[in-house]
Amino acid sequence: MAIIDNLIGATGQWVASTDPKATLASPFAWLKKTGGYAAVNKIIGLSIPFAPRNNFSVEEVRPGYVRAKIRLKGNKNHFGSLYAGAYFLVAEIPGGVLTLFDLGPSYTPILKEMTLQFLQPANSDVTVEFTLDPETVAAILADADETGRAKFSLEGKLVDEEGNHVATSIAHYRVRKKGFKAEA
Repeated sequence: MAIIDNLIGATGQWVASTDPKATLASPFAWLKKTGGYAAVNKIIGLSIPFAPRNNFSVEEVRPGYVRAKIRLKGNKNHFGSLYAGAYFLVAEIPGGVLTLFDLGPSYTPILKEMTLQFLQPANSDVTVEFTLDPETVAAILADADETGRAKFSLEGKLVDEEGNHVATSIAHYRVRKKGFKAEA
């Protein structure tokens, strides 16, 4: 795990130093950004092989923010819209990504509970965005450093390619600090 922890830490620093709005007009900045996102998705694939097999990808990540996508291709249900499990995949993994890159590899995110409210079928790819403000990140770190664990929740609005709100997710996470020893 030390290798993956170092890889997560290095990738987090790399991605945090990129310009999320970089275009081909600035080729080096664009390469740094796209290479950083490719590294994030490779780490996810190494950790959770199910994710890339199901066309999940992180589209953007920066301090306090993550946007992810699940493709309709390969994830259709029996009537041609997005399969329910794909909604869960796109709504769950970004919370771990956000936690790992904002808190660092010394903290392990664990999903405790998640609910999805389906609003309408998605007949295209679906994206979701999550944010953690700096105060929440500081509170999570303080609690985890003091007690070895902390709780937080994320709410996501899942939208299709036309911008239709197709589902809402609410995920409750616990973060554990690796190697925590309670003071006697």
